[in-house]
Amino acid sequence: MAAHRSGPLKQHNKAHKGGRHRGRGSAQRDGKGRVGLKVLCKKVRRELSRVDQRHRASQLRKQKKEAVLAEKRQLGSKDGAPHQVLVVPLHNRISLLEALHLLQDRNVGTVHVQEWERTHRFMLLCPQLKHRWFFTSAKPGDLHTVLDMAKVADTILFLLDPLEGWDSTGDYCLSCLFAQGLPTHTLAVQGVSCLPPKKQVDSRKKLSKVVEKRFPDDKLFLLDTQQEAQLLLRQLANQKQRHLAFRDRRAYLFAHAADFVPGEQNKLVGTLKISGYVRGQNLNVNSLLHIVGHGDFQMKQIDAPMDPFPLNPRVIKSLKDPGMVMEVCTTDAVADMEDLKVLMKADPSRQESLQTEVIPDPMDGEQTWPTEEELSEAKDLLKESSKVVKKVPKGTSSYQAEWILDEGGESDGEGEDYDDIKHEDFMEEDSQYESSEEEEVEECETMTIGESVHDDLYDEKMDEEAEEKMLEKYKQERMEEMFPDEIDTPRDVPARIRFQKYRGLKSFRTSPWDPKENLPRDYARIFQFQNFANTRKCIFKEIEEKEAEGAEVGWYVTLHVSEVPVSVVEDFRRGAPLIAFSLLLHEQKMSVLNMVVSRNPGNTEPVKAKEELIFHCGFRRFRASPLFSQHTAADKHKFQRFLTADAALVATVYAPITFPPASVLLFKQKSNGMHSLVATGHLLSVDPDRMVIKRVVLSGHPFKIFTKMAVVRYMFFNREDVLWFKPVELRTKWGRRGHIKEPLGTHGHMKCTFDGKLKSQDTVLMNLYKRVFPKWTYDPYVSEPVPWVKSKISSTVPEVDME
Repeated sequence: MAAHRSGPLKQHNKAHKGGRHRGRGSAQRDGKGRVGLKVLCKKVRRELSRVDQRHRASQLRKQKKEAVLAEKRQLGSKDGAPHQVLVVPLHNRISLLEALHLLQDRNVGTVHVQEWERTHRFMLLCPQLKHRWFFTSAKPGDLHTVLDMAKVADTILFLLDPLEGWDSTGDYCLSCLFAQGLPTHTLAVQGVSCLPPKKQVDSRKKLSKVVEKRFPDDKLFLLDTQQEAQLLLRQLANQKQRHLAFRDRRAYLFAHAADFVPGEQNKLVGTLKISGYVRGQNLNVNSLLHIVGHGDFQMKQIDAPMDPFPLNPRVIKSLKDPGMVMEVCTTDAVADMEDLKVLMKADPSRQESLQTEVIPDPMDGEQTWPTEEELSEAKDLLKESSKVVKKVPKGTSSYQAEWILDEGGESDGEGEDYDDIKHEDFMEEDSQYESSEEEEVEECETMTIGESVHDDLYDEKMDEEAEEKMLEKYKQERMEEMFPDEIDTPRDVPARIRFQKYRGLKSFRTSPWDPKENLPRDYARIFQFQNFANTRKCIFKEIEEKEAEGAEVGWYVTLHVSEVPVSVVEDFRRGAPLIAFSLLLHEQKMSVLNMVVSRNPGNTEPVKAKEELIFHCGFRRFRASPLFSQHTAADKHKFQRFLTADAALVATVYAPITFPPASVLLFKQKSNGMHSLVATGHLLSVDPDRMVIKRVVLSGHPFKIFTKMAVVRYMFFNREDVLWFKPVELRTKWGRRGHIKEPLGTHGHMKCTFDGKLKSQDTVLMNLYKRVFPKWTYDPYVSEPVPWVKSKISSTVPEVDME
């Protein structure tokens, strides 16, 4: 009996697809003996079993947990740097001295107070909690002080008012801190106990609603008694730390003490000795040091004195009286041992150079002047290329041949109709134009309005020149919004000379443009990476894998910084914070920085391109004049004349190289010395090849409109300009495209052809482009601004006269 065989119509069900959950056996069966390609890789990839995968995941979780716990135990411990807390009152009714007095609890530990002119600092040592704190303070009106100290603070303690939370000055300070990057923070309310008992619960509910807008997940702590202060200290010690990316990969130091040794030849420049705790990364003496607000410097050596604030100070029992115990005075020991413990001295062969710019060679790229023979050959070639071959009757002279049109130059009937009446139309239109101009002048006469009551005191405080400049900027910004990139063709200068650096593009997106073409002289002074992303990746990888030589994190050291001006230590003695950051490789060199910025909603004044602004970029602070351009993914980016409020733009400046990520804050200095926040953002790249293209739009009006042809006027005012710009494509506001066919007359009228019939209300446009570069106005020295107070904030808001 023969076995049954299924025919071609047998149903075949789909095989089960296990996807990524299928086992190793099913994968081998599906492979059917095929062997995968051998990949040359340093790391050997092994297929782990399910038990091994779980074990590996648990090991990674355990390692991360141990790293977090080690970091928490290191901060503020006897082997680590003190836990630095910045206290910022956000309301003018808050008593900063009272809050600091509550935190200086002698029952908790030992307090070492350091009084400065503008700030109050103290060290709190608590052996019971095995923790030590370094408390500093800053008022929100001193904006540079708050921002600089927030860059190095481990925790920021915000003091809130129980009724309002924060005032306008505190709100402005919070906006700047959020834009720069907020480290670990804690909120404390002062003055709740002073309210009536019935209002305390309501005030806390209202305050929590106010705080939710900026701090949605944070808890409010009270700070009115010693018990509440102790709870707050425990919260600060056990709080999870947040990291700021720009400081985690660099060593930084907050100066506890500073001394200046003037030089032998010049007393204004000398060696600055900075003492403080190393934070972030290990500090190498051969690297460069950036002092915030003052520039880059080299280090001579690093000393390792005794820690002046040990958590468990050594005690010595007296030989005469065994019950008498006295502590060792570590500040005296520092003076004796400072010369003995030299941790590291700079090696001139390995030390980073302070060279910030390339010294350009004036003979580089030299080109000799052409000889007379070469000039004559060029003229002959030009004459031969300009000759036109025409078919003419026999016996025609060269003068007569000039008047004979070739077959392509014959005009159609519409053009002939226009030629017959063009002189009459020109006379009529010119007379109509002149009369319309006179009517416009008559219509735009100024009207006299009744005088208002002048406030003499108000007029004395007003700067009329600044008011006129601001009014002109408002007008320019409004015109730029209504007519983007449109300018009037000058009548006193030929357009071919005024726009000789511009060119036409078939397509702004796809037309080629060489980034190395026609570079300015300043580009010979800057440095450029062959591959910036790869260089950044290698430097960061080296930081993670290799441990740098030098002072380790948590050590108390003294840095000998050479060639420092005396103004640095003078600012420190006046109460300004002295903060130093170590620089990564290449970060002292100048290049072109591109930053993505968005306009601050609180700023309403127009900000023009190439206007001097104050930058806070990462750990740096400097002045520069940026260019603004669109933030797109193309190779060409259109230049923006003003900082717009509706979209993020890219600011381009000459500045020292900084490896992202880094936050960016833009400030504008007013005439009264105040700094107002203009924009915030982040560092995009360091790329001199990023092309910023400025567009200029010339407009003309159709004078006579035919089927696909029109006569356009007022774009140019002489025949030579029409011939010069003839190859450039035209477009209209209603989407038509065309080109110039020929000039008409000598006053700039031109015959143009389009891909369709124009409307009478349409406008003919011509786009011209050129590449623009930023100004070299980099200045690393930024003076302290006038303190921001509430009365000065309200003066920036326009007043409305209700009468």
